[in-house]
Amino acid sequence: MKPVIGLAVGRGTGAELAAVFEQVLNRITHLDGTGTRTGSRTGTRTGIEVVRSPRTYHSYVSLKAEEGDAGKIARLTDEDAVHYERFCREQARLGTAAVFRTAINAQSLYLVRQRLQAVKVERLAAGDASVLLVRDQAQGFYTGENRHAPGSVTRTMEFSRETTEKILRFAVERARDEWPGEGPDQVLMAYKFHLLDGVLDDWVAAFRARHGVDVRLFQPDTVNRNMIAHGLADRTVIVAGNEWADIMHVVLLDRFGSERQENRCTENVYLHPELNGLVEYQTVHGSADDLEGTDTVNPTATVRAAALVAERHGGCEGAVAAVETALAAVYDRGIRTPDLGGRHSTGATVTALLDALASRLRP
Repeated sequence: MKPVIGLAVGRGTGAELAAVFEQVLNRITHLDGTGTRTGSRTGTRTGIEVVRSPRTYHSYVSLKAEEGDAGKIARLTDEDAVHYERFCREQARLGTAAVFRTAINAQSLYLVRQRLQAVKVERLAAGDASVLLVRDQAQGFYTGENRHAPGSVTRTMEFSRETTEKILRFAVERARDEWPGEGPDQVLMAYKFHLLDGVLDDWVAAFRARHGVDVRLFQPDTVNRNMIAHGLADRTVIVAGNEWADIMHVVLLDRFGSERQENRCTENVYLHPELNGLVEYQTVHGSADDLEGTDTVNPTATVRAAALVAERHGGCEGAVAAVETALAAVYDRGIRTPDLGGRHSTGATVTALLDALASRLRP
């Protein structure tokens, strides 16, 4: 039975990147011998069946262009969130292991992340130091509901002990998977806990006592000061609220990943028990609505997401390494999109990459 992968597409450059994702996934699985049967729901020859959500989800730009009124934006935001949540739940129920999603409106996305208890996982490395960032996407300011009144908007959010402990358990378990036999050297939490009447301190202390894991809670600026002064020890896990992690992600990529966010894909995991640990892959960059239809959006992050999906969920061993080698070869030839200093289109870059992959993956 073929592996099944979900695909959710947003406005802006979503359709172009979805096509890139399927092209690369098809090339990897077609060439490495994992199968070439025709997917009944995609019509493409691939060893992985791709199930596409029937709805095209809004970006923030498309929402503003279509509906300028706050009430109508709120309605469409909720409709997108309800539909995407339903799609994820259905895929999890059917046994789908992963979904690739292009960028969609953040307000809709965070409603889903709150309801399905999402975390973002990013492994970073600098020299001999390996760092695991686990970003809490399930609670805090980024989640919640808006209430409008003339001249004001009130946003109501929530933190819960159950969600906090679930995220900490996931972070520690993931660290033990990342560093077998060793686990984390330290677990740091970066939250504005001074705003929460001491309850976050109590929850963390209870978790520490019950699980025997040294978890230390810091204000975000303290984490920043210590990182600047001392760096981060090997096998450090940072569990962070969105208020810090969203801003710091690009800084951490630069410091520990030697990467630009336009080139990165990342992994989200849904911790709600009904989602069975469904994994969602996405590009780190946004919907890039200003590039829609110009054939100039950078495909690197999408290409890398396709390789991760193929290797982790499609049984295509070596796909990630093959794609990295092909990307390096293509860029060494000067073939790259304008944001990377090149003059090539998205299509030309992907075509060159597919040719390079063919020479590396063909049995």
